[in-house]
Parts: sequence; C-alpha cells; structure tokens
Amino acid sequence: MNLKQLGKEIIETSYIEGDFTLSSGRRSTYIFDKYAFETRPKLLETIAKNLMKMVNSGISKIAGMELGGVPLATALSLETGLPFVIVRKVKKGHGIDRKIEGNLTNKDKVVIVEDIATTGAQALLAAKAIEEAGATVLKIIYVVDREEGARKKIESKGYKFEPLFTKSSLGIT
Repeated sequence: MNLKQLGKEIIETSYIEGDFTLSSGRRSTYIFDKYAFETRPKLLETIAKNLMKMVNSGISKIAGMELGGVPLATALSLETGLPFVIVRKVKKGHGIDRKIEGNLTNKDKVVIVEDIATTGAQALLAAKAIEEAGATVLKIIYVVDREEGARKKIESKGYKFEPLFTKSSLGIT
C-alpha cells in the first residue's frame, strides 16, 4: 500500500465528524479515532513500515506515551528491531512505581512516536520524562498532524517534528 492509499485508509477508518472535546481541551468538529487504526493489525503494520522511514540510524530507542503511543511504539519496534520504552503520564503508585517502563540509559538517543498532533503537549511531557532519565530525544514523529500548533510548540523546544500525514495532505479542510 502506497502512502496515498494509506492516507485514504486512515481517513476511512478513523476520521469522524461531529462535536468533540480534544485531550487539549479544545473543541473540534472532527477527530481521528486513533484506536480505530491502532487496533487493526495490517493497518498498524503499514503505518509502522512508513514511520520506520523516519527513524534515522542514530536512534537507539523508541518511546511511546501511554496509551495511544504504545501500539505505535510496539509496531515500530517490531519493524526496526529497536527496543522501546513506555512513558507513563504519572507514576502508577504501586510496584516499582516508575514513570518509564523498559530499559532507558543516558546513552540512548530516542524517537518519540505519537498518534495525533494537536498542541504537542503530551509528546513534550514524554520528552521531559525521557530527558530527566538521562537520555536524549532526537525527534518526535506523528501519524497525523492536525496543524493546530504542535509543530511550532515542539520545534520551539528544540526537537525535530515529523508527521506521516498532515490534515492538509489528507485533504481535510
């Protein structure tokens, strides 16, 4: 499946119009139901194969923020052979009680993979946790950028930002 076909499949599978409140608190007349494309194995695999093209040779770990980033990080890890870590929004409060699950060292160069970019706030929280653990974030990649400020916010913090698709490239106005 080429990129144009993949974009069409993502729209057909996950694009919904209506009245929604986004995780950023913003109101929107549409959403991308990320779980609609993350829970379909063949579609997720195709997304990961395309995201893999964004992972350069200097990267040693993939990171995904709970919950939506985890299937993407897992699929991308399987495609690249690179290990991944899961970044929690908050410590779980029991057991080992850590913010990052998986092995992360201060030598690691990390790519954060996310589903839908609106403001970039969740990815920046993940980047902060990864850097507090001593690793370096090289890039933040997304499946879809809603083109509502995430790029500017992420790049203003010094990170590279790269979406597989943008709202515009998918033909959404």
